[in-house]
Amino acid sequence: MTSTGGMLSTRRRTVAGVLFRVGTYVALILVVGPALWILIGVVARAVPHWKWSVLTTPTKGTTGGLENALLGTLILMLGVLIIAGTTGVLAGIHLAELAKPRRNGKSSGGLLRTASDVLSGFPSIVLGYVGYVALVVGLHWGFSLLPAVIILSIMVVPYIAKSTESALRQVPNNYREGAAALGMSMGYSLRKVVLKSAIPGIVTGLLLALAIACGETAPLIYTANFTDALPGASLIHSQGFPYLTYPVFTFYNQPSQEAHYLAYDAALLLVVIVLILLVASRVIVARTQRHSESAGT
Repeated sequence: MTSTGGMLSTRRRTVAGVLFRVGTYVALILVVGPALWILIGVVARAVPHWKWSVLTTPTKGTTGGLENALLGTLILMLGVLIIAGTTGVLAGIHLAELAKPRRNGKSSGGLLRTASDVLSGFPSIVLGYVGYVALVVGLHWGFSLLPAVIILSIMVVPYIAKSTESALRQVPNNYREGAAALGMSMGYSLRKVVLKSAIPGIVTGLLLALAIACGETAPLIYTANFTDALPGASLIHSQGFPYLTYPVFTFYNQPSQEAHYLAYDAALLLVVIVLILLVASRVIVARTQRHSESAGT
């Protein structure tokens, strides 16, 4: 009886292991499948009609190229990197290093964390409408670069703050204790020791936030509108600002075939930009893991 019960138990564990492995493969297919479907669909529609002149010709109505939209998207990403990057990194540093624990032993910064969680849960179209009411109409800035950058920055700041806090908390306490033993002040050790070790994780969060920002459409429709002109030097009162997601969203519904080709080209450029950012983030994550392993040994 004992041997029979042991065999049944072994079979159950074997079947459970096989079912678990099959379930992981199914989950992997459900995650990777849609991504590959989108990627292959965009490439298959854009590559047969691709022309390099798209990168050097501005949009003219629903014809021309995408030079203005590509430059506008890159400028938006640079603005988000400056505003959201600075705000998010400083917020993450405060939560991880400067927020002193309470008397009951619990960590402080609960209000900042709650505000960050609430902000990350807002739909992007709601943030876009708030930007339209407060910045475009309320402050009379019009459809321009600055309102668009501010709203996109507000949208991705929580992601940057969380990634910065997580990267800083992964730095071993031995680094901080060693810096204190050498007589370094908290600010000096933070700049020279802790942040230096956490930079790969922080940069990863910044790149992922930029990937999210460059693919947004709803906030930009409310704050930047669109224009065929090349991006100018004016931050406000520019009567619109170009970006790549607008042709994808709008030109596909136009009757002309050339407008459809521009929509496919814009989608391909967005995919290339996002893939570059994601690959860069994965490389940085791999380096971060190797650094952590070497520090642990």
